[in-house]
Amino acid sequence: MDYLLNKFTSSGPKKLKIALIGQSNFAADVLELLLSDGHEVVGVFTIPDKGSREDILAVTAKNHDIPVFKFSVWRKKGVAIPDVLEKYKSVGANLNVLPFCSQFIPMEVIDGAALGSICYHPSILPRHRGASAISWTLIEGDSIGGFSIFWADDGLDTGPILLQKEVEVEDSDTLDSIYKRFLYPEGVTSMGEAVRLVAAGTAPKIKQTEEGATYDPPMFKEENQIINLNQPAKAIFNFIRGLDSVPGAIAYALDENEDEVMIRLFGSQMFDDPIPEGKPLKLKGLTTPALVTEKGLLITGSDGKVVNVQRIKKGSKMISSSKWFDQTSGQVTLELTDAEKAIETSLKGIWESILKVDITEDTDFFACGAGSMDVVRLIEEVKDAYDVGLENETLFMAPTFQEFFTQLILVSRQGSSSGVINVEYDGFVLKANKREISVPTQLFINGKFVDAENGRTLDIVNPTTEEVLCKVALASKNDVDVAVKAAHEAFKGPWSQVSARQRGQLMFKLADLMEQHKEELATIEAVDSGAVYTLALKTHVGMSIDVWRYFAGWTDKIEGSTIPVNPARPNNVLTFTKREPIGVCGLITPWNYPLMMLSWKMAACIAAGNAVVLKPAQVCPLTALKFAELSVKAGFPPGVINITAGTGSITGQAIADHPLVRKLGFTGSTPIGKKIMASCAESNIKKCSLELGGKSPLVIFADCDLDKAVRLGMSAVFFNKGENCIAAGRIFVEEKVHDDFVRRVLKDLKTMTIGDPLNRSTAHGPQNHRAHMEKLVEYCEIGVKEGAKLVAGGKRVPGMKGFFFQPTVFTDVEDHMYIAQEESFGPVMVISKFKGSDVEAIVKRANNTEYGLASGIFTKDISKALLFAEQVEAGTVFVNTYNKTDVAAPFGGFKQSGFGKDLGREALNEYLKTKCVTIEF
Repeated sequence: MDYLLNKFTSSGPKKLKIALIGQSNFAADVLELLLSDGHEVVGVFTIPDKGSREDILAVTAKNHDIPVFKFSVWRKKGVAIPDVLEKYKSVGANLNVLPFCSQFIPMEVIDGAALGSICYHPSILPRHRGASAISWTLIEGDSIGGFSIFWADDGLDTGPILLQKEVEVEDSDTLDSIYKRFLYPEGVTSMGEAVRLVAAGTAPKIKQTEEGATYDPPMFKEENQIINLNQPAKAIFNFIRGLDSVPGAIAYALDENEDEVMIRLFGSQMFDDPIPEGKPLKLKGLTTPALVTEKGLLITGSDGKVVNVQRIKKGSKMISSSKWFDQTSGQVTLELTDAEKAIETSLKGIWESILKVDITEDTDFFACGAGSMDVVRLIEEVKDAYDVGLENETLFMAPTFQEFFTQLILVSRQGSSSGVINVEYDGFVLKANKREISVPTQLFINGKFVDAENGRTLDIVNPTTEEVLCKVALASKNDVDVAVKAAHEAFKGPWSQVSARQRGQLMFKLADLMEQHKEELATIEAVDSGAVYTLALKTHVGMSIDVWRYFAGWTDKIEGSTIPVNPARPNNVLTFTKREPIGVCGLITPWNYPLMMLSWKMAACIAAGNAVVLKPAQVCPLTALKFAELSVKAGFPPGVINITAGTGSITGQAIADHPLVRKLGFTGSTPIGKKIMASCAESNIKKCSLELGGKSPLVIFADCDLDKAVRLGMSAVFFNKGENCIAAGRIFVEEKVHDDFVRRVLKDLKTMTIGDPLNRSTAHGPQNHRAHMEKLVEYCEIGVKEGAKLVAGGKRVPGMKGFFFQPTVFTDVEDHMYIAQEESFGPVMVISKFKGSDVEAIVKRANNTEYGLASGIFTKDISKALLFAEQVEAGTVFVNTYNKTDVAAPFGGFKQSGFGKDLGREALNEYLKTKCVTIEF
């Protein structure tokens, strides 16, 4: 091993006269370090300005009054340019330091300093000699990376080694990540260490071996950036991450005419999950088309394994790969506060300081010549200036000033950084359905999960096992007050600044997150409420997702109208209406469809622009709390959505009584609905909508399709184990087919599988909670006592743990009986006969109740169907079907089944107020 001869006295290391040759923040940091060590930097040599933009190294040198020289080239035709060489010699350096140099420096300069030249190289030489060493470390799948500081010679990266540092390359590393966490910070420190060794005369010169030496093609040449897709998935993954950030791996998409469209791929990761549904995208060189899915762009390698690509760049525009087939979404328009307008002005100043150009809305960061270090600088300055965490990816996805500014404001309003948002909470891990699901158990107030006052909790019981699942925070009156005030502040503040279209985008994102987590949500719903998993997946969760997307589409279509009025001549008058959100809305939801009832009400409420405080059912609040976690990840500002679990008598009553709550939406029993309505009147005459009990009639005529009537009639009663507000509480069967109908029902009941709701073959799960099951037992006992004929069920399932109740059938039921008048809300079929000759008579019997939620009729006679639909007193009428609800169809009842609508356009009216404006001119 050779060492540098110490040309100084034995008194110790001497301060050097250094010429610094390089560029970028890396070189600027090395400059600052050398100055702090007391060395004299006699000259800085860097690249010419890009337009009016100086490299940061030049700016830093000028701040220290160091001479700066900017050469576009150092030699011509292999010969050093005399003028350039003369200027270099003029500074009188005894050591050249090249910390990040992209130019070819002639040997007259390399050897022009008495102590020679030391250079930083981002690889463990001799492996990956060349300009793209970092990229090739990743492309080749090296397990070890690092950097070398070597003595420059007349070869290319072949001089003796001064020092080297290594790092383990992680599977998740990209060019950006390995540079940020190791190559940059350790590299700067090590450059200072190397200069100190030179100054001390102890710097080694270790000759490079040729064993294992490689020289790799430069990746700044476009032809070298084209990815070979006909190779194993791991190689595809490595190539993409090796070119991540810049410039990106080039692939060619084939359009419908088989024309090639150049794209660049970013953000690769190996994909081991089940392949989701998606749309095929043809890529040149790929035998099996790639798949555009909600997870990203899935590319299958030659070994059958799959790579997921997160981002695609087409032209100068970066998009999420999952949005490849949806590239026409409009630009978000923001209504800015005064503070946000000030941010816009100062952000332009930051862009100007980096790009050295006048900034307009359309200024493209990269089209102005910005490089990867400029990206880092911008993101860091934004963090420092506005305390908002963004990632480099944000700029790649939004490269123009207006796009980037919009993203900055959206994130600042959300109060969180872009990318994955981690939500902190206390909870438990639900181990079920071959999953481990983290579930919050605290209240959700003002964007955070918090304990209830005094730490009060309530037990949540699994209806299948009768065991306590967890303890959930029990909201007090004071907790509700905090939540309502948070909602009020959000409504008056940041939520009011979110445009209608942006509101819709947040709702769409929330729906997407719900879909991504649908199996988790359905599992929670099955365990917490007893819903059969397959039904929970399709209806409880599936319809919830649909309703959020449906109302997301309404956000920017809420309109007023102009009204012709009589003016007082000679003046003119313009009168128009505005539809405005009400303010803070309280929502109280039931236990039969926990997530779906939340979504039915809240989606319309949020679409209209309100803020919400919701009390989920006391016995099954877990999906509501998991939903709250997803709302944070979707980006809803704190306070817009609040979830206060608790009891009806305390938590629910506090919401109904609160003076800042201006609207209350309630689904539950009629007796509680009456109390709610009284509280709304007494507190502040708040608007309310009530979806209450039902005793829905289903009339089956002999001329119907009896097979269909039996199948759907059973569904009308036993769907969701009878815990269904529109369940057919009374079935009237024409006497001609009565016995046949009953026989078929009893036969089909024998095939109904009762058991664990997570079992895919289960058709009938446990009732929601013990009190309800006991109420059903009592209900059936009353029916028998009054003389109805019990032909099936009527009891708890014997020998079975859990709140399982037998599917039950009563016949010979007369209209005056208790079970003909009162709702069971369980799997109890109540059958009465009628004669088909008098249609009006059966309609009269159907209306002989105080409830009017839903109804149904099976007949092939259109006249009977229309007469029934016209005369029946019910908010919903099903003809030759049942339970056929849709997010676009309004839902609500008459009489003591309540008033107001969920779903459909009409639901928006429940959460809006109309303002009339008259202008005389």
